[in-house]
Amino acid sequence: MGDMEARAEVDIWSYVFGYTKTAAVKCAIELGVADVIENHGSPMPLSQLAAALRYVPSRLQRIMRFLVHYQVFKEEPIGQHSMGFSLTPLSRRLIKHGEKTIVPFILLMSSPIMLGPWHSLSARVLQRGNISPFEAANGMDFWSYTEANPGHSKLFNDAMACKARLTISAIIKGCPEVFDGVQSLVDAGGGNGTAMSLLVKQFPRIRGINFDLPHVVVVAPKFGGIENVGGDMFMSIPNADAVFLMWILHDWDDEECIKILKKCREAIPEDKGKVIIVEAVLEEENKGDELEYVRLMLDMVMMTHTNKGKERSLKEWSYVLQESGFTRFNVKSIQGFESVIEVYP
Repeated sequence: MGDMEARAEVDIWSYVFGYTKTAAVKCAIELGVADVIENHGSPMPLSQLAAALRYVPSRLQRIMRFLVHYQVFKEEPIGQHSMGFSLTPLSRRLIKHGEKTIVPFILLMSSPIMLGPWHSLSARVLQRGNISPFEAANGMDFWSYTEANPGHSKLFNDAMACKARLTISAIIKGCPEVFDGVQSLVDAGGGNGTAMSLLVKQFPRIRGINFDLPHVVVVAPKFGGIENVGGDMFMSIPNADAVFLMWILHDWDDEECIKILKKCREAIPEDKGKVIIVEAVLEEENKGDELEYVRLMLDMVMMTHTNKGKERSLKEWSYVLQESGFTRFNVKSIQGFESVIEVYP
């Protein structure tokens, strides 16, 4: 068997059994493996790990063997005759209350409600209508389902807050100048206010408005310097020096994006206002780039879980921004798969 054929053999079976990695990571999260190893403070033998978790050692060993193979955890020598499990940069993201935890996002995306729609992706490609696989699987579109099911709504908002912490940190570190001169900022679709709270903490001069649907903001925590406002961004957006849109526009098609962006334009001053968009930007020349791989996966998520959402190329972003009445924009990279797009009237 040649090298390419052997590689294909590995790849095809990786696709066949691909969900096992997600399931094993979710299992480790639910068991609290990363938290226990972190609290232990040193490489932890299987016997101690199993005792701390109160699970059958032989079954736990099989899970850990699999996750070590995928470099989620690692094994290190303890003395001369035994081995212990320790954390990697990846498994540190699985500590439930860690600074860079991604646990809420994994729990959302691996929940039965979010997994079911993937079985209908081919039907979405074939059908002419705009019913998403999510709606086909769950009886209503994503936003209606989230509003009607408080448990799923909390899971979703916790995941968005988790992602906001990571992305806002990257923005503050990579391009804090986008907030220069901004005295008031409205986060349209701001969820529970996590993003706005981090921005106001970093830039105390900013008067923040956390704007989202009424059922979202009614349970949002109260933060100093931030006003929670309920409404519909398709109807109007509160006035401010700038509008912040993070992971919002990829939920909608071009026509709906243009409607939202026109409302943003109405909300900001003509002379000094701007819109700050945080989204992925697809680029053909980035083929082979690992982050582009993540962006393309996110596009599949949009196709599966929203009616019309998609990730956009620079050309597609240019189109919706110009059609919305904006005259210029610039794109700034941050650490991660998103970019920051500054848009001006």
